[in-house]
Amino acid sequence: MSADAQQPIEAQRQSVTGLAGLLGSVISAGKGILARRRQATAEAPSGDLLAKCRQLLHHRGEASGLALACEVISDYQALDAANQTLFFEALGSAFDADPEGIIAAADAYKTDPSTEQLTTLGKAIEAPRVKLFRRMNMAPDATSVLVKMRGALLGLLPDRPELKRVDTDLKHQFVSWFNRGFLELRVVDWNSPAAVLERIIQYESVHAIQGWEDLRSRLRENRMCFAFFHPAMPDDPLVFVEVALTSGIPSAIAPLIDKTSEPTDQNDLDTVVFYSISNCHPGLAGVSFGNFLIKQVVEEVGKRYPKAKRYVTLSPIPGFCKWLASQQGSPDLDIHELRSLAKVHGTDTTDPRWEAALALCARYLVKERAEHLALDPVARFHLGNGASLHAIHWAADLSDKGLQQSVGMMVNYLYDLDSIEENHDAYFDQSEVAISRAVARLLN
Repeated sequence: MSADAQQPIEAQRQSVTGLAGLLGSVISAGKGILARRRQATAEAPSGDLLAKCRQLLHHRGEASGLALACEVISDYQALDAANQTLFFEALGSAFDADPEGIIAAADAYKTDPSTEQLTTLGKAIEAPRVKLFRRMNMAPDATSVLVKMRGALLGLLPDRPELKRVDTDLKHQFVSWFNRGFLELRVVDWNSPAAVLERIIQYESVHAIQGWEDLRSRLRENRMCFAFFHPAMPDDPLVFVEVALTSGIPSAIAPLIDKTSEPTDQNDLDTVVFYSISNCHPGLAGVSFGNFLIKQVVEEVGKRYPKAKRYVTLSPIPGFCKWLASQQGSPDLDIHELRSLAKVHGTDTTDPRWEAALALCARYLVKERAEHLALDPVARFHLGNGASLHAIHWAADLSDKGLQQSVGMMVNYLYDLDSIEENHDAYFDQSEVAISRAVARLLN
């Protein structure tokens, strides 16, 4: 990174440091105010997290309110799993909206549909926990804590569906807080802060990064990584995409992540490959960043490599084996035999099961739906962004994970910049999937 490029970053860090110092002073003053108030009223600091939450809801002082928010965040972080569950239960009951208040406000609005009555109705509908989340978020680093809180909450929902209302309210806040306008796109390279690089290794969820040397190879010549960051979590990426510049469309993942491969000559680079997209925080599930990320990365890479006119993915098919196992009467395709076939022979086989498996995979990606959208989550993402299904490759990912998910198959989604919007509209309006001739032949 050049010295000129570093200057804005350093200035930003100094600004953040200064703000953190000011915030620390306010918190310190707030703690003093709380201590004096408690001493004057002979009130001991409450050890009850819920009591502090109620105090925070009704607190008016800014400095003391900030200090109280810090106490609430700290107390929540100290909870074990069992007490976290009890806390979520309380958020769902003791901090829920008042049904009688909602009915009264609705009746008043029905009688008098004025702006004032509508405002009153809106306040009645909003559960107190929503205000509590906003006030908790005043504390330093609270955003990260609340994201982790939702991650823990999501893990409980399968067995505790009554907590869905808490999740709905928290997710609604995140949709606002993590609005695209707040996100910053950054290039992650070998000169990025160590904390960011460590998190890239930690968060990579598609093709695991095996330590620092592996990461270095993914950031070398003709390789890039782009990530979205939020001001409240400046060194913690929200989502990132790994990009490779190649000659031609790749049909296997190993050459792209091979640490020993030689860089392709710049003059031969004609294809931009998105080979890994990782959402970093389970607590932000359902808050979409990836579609914005892809479109912005296309723009950024286009500026750097104007000769590369083709944009494709090399994507996993995470739901294929699960779907295949659920099918009755499939043409003698044993998943274990397919995995063995891929692992032993790779692409060097004329076994008829290969073509049969490819045809079933095409059917799965194109025809199988959940609520009118592609059943496979990766297909749903790329097709929803306007990509077309370009090619399906046998023995493309021979890792244990790749064999387990899709018997080693991977797929190229093509981002044709002239067709993205048309494909997007056809997918959502007519439930049509744009496919290549090669994929069409598999379906016939």
